[in-house]
Amino acid sequence: MITRPPSRRLPRRRPAALAAAVALLATGCSAFGATDDSSDSDGRPGGSRAGGIKVTMVTHGSEGDAFWDRVKRGAEAAAAKDGIELTYLSDPDPAGQADLVREAVRDGVDGIALTLARPAAMRGPVNEARAADIPVVGLNSGIDAWKSAGLLEYFGQDESVAGRAVGDKLDELKAKHALCVVHERGNVALEARCAGVKKTFGGTTENLYVDGTDMRAVSGIITARLRQDPTIDEVITNGADFALTAVDAVAEADSGADVATFDLNNDLVDAVRGGNVQFAVDQQPYLQGYLAVDALWLYRTNGNISGGGVAPVLTGPAFVTKANAASVAGFAADGTR
Repeated sequence: MITRPPSRRLPRRRPAALAAAVALLATGCSAFGATDDSSDSDGRPGGSRAGGIKVTMVTHGSEGDAFWDRVKRGAEAAAAKDGIELTYLSDPDPAGQADLVREAVRDGVDGIALTLARPAAMRGPVNEARAADIPVVGLNSGIDAWKSAGLLEYFGQDESVAGRAVGDKLDELKAKHALCVVHERGNVALEARCAGVKKTFGGTTENLYVDGTDMRAVSGIITARLRQDPTIDEVITNGADFALTAVDAVAEADSGADVATFDLNNDLVDAVRGGNVQFAVDQQPYLQGYLAVDALWLYRTNGNISGGGVAPVLTGPAFVTKANAASVAGFAADGTR
């Protein structure tokens, strides 16, 4: 298994100048509060504005993680459709993510989409954005914190609900002892998933904490734990890459444990089709990125607020099993599932 390199924090420069940023030049996009009620050539509401609408998306994703590549691709697709100038940035360090959000506020962007893996770290930057009259929407992480954090909307999976669904699934499969692998300690979404599993699963659930930036170490720790306790018959991971690593770890430990996971990618879908992974829970990251960016365009051009600002827009959970994996495979190969 190839070890994923640790993430590098982006230098503190203006986001538009960052080499890792994605910029899609805008054309004919409407301004927030425009008085012109005409539509542009594509039938979009409102008047045009020179330079278009600028949106920055700031996530806690790690560099080279296929999951976040899907989020970014969804965001790019919405930006291209809406004529938005999009900058995508990420930093797994909470302080680094907060700095990137503050930089976007200083740049005077028209909207910010961010993740709330560490809600407390985002409280200050979000308040600064609100003071500058910049709408902020959430995605992926922080479903229990987005309203109190002052976000306009939220797009993602209810991780507690997803975890409980996995617990029920394990009961159906007659599992007895589940190991829930958490690759980022303190991430509220990952903790909620494992807590949800424990809440409904009739067997034993234990959390195993690993450093997700060192895949070799992840494999070694899972292998060691399986060797220590042969009663573990299920390994639940919180990402496709970790599931594939767990498959290798199970073989290395000569364990009879099965592997299941939250999230998927192309290789993971193949693993489900081949029977190496029992199932995956898809939260549809492409959809999260797409909806977050599109929501900011809708708010700026037409005053729309998805969910009325009081309810999240759910993108999952959806189970991918051997029975339906073939129907998902083509989308996964294209990098959109």
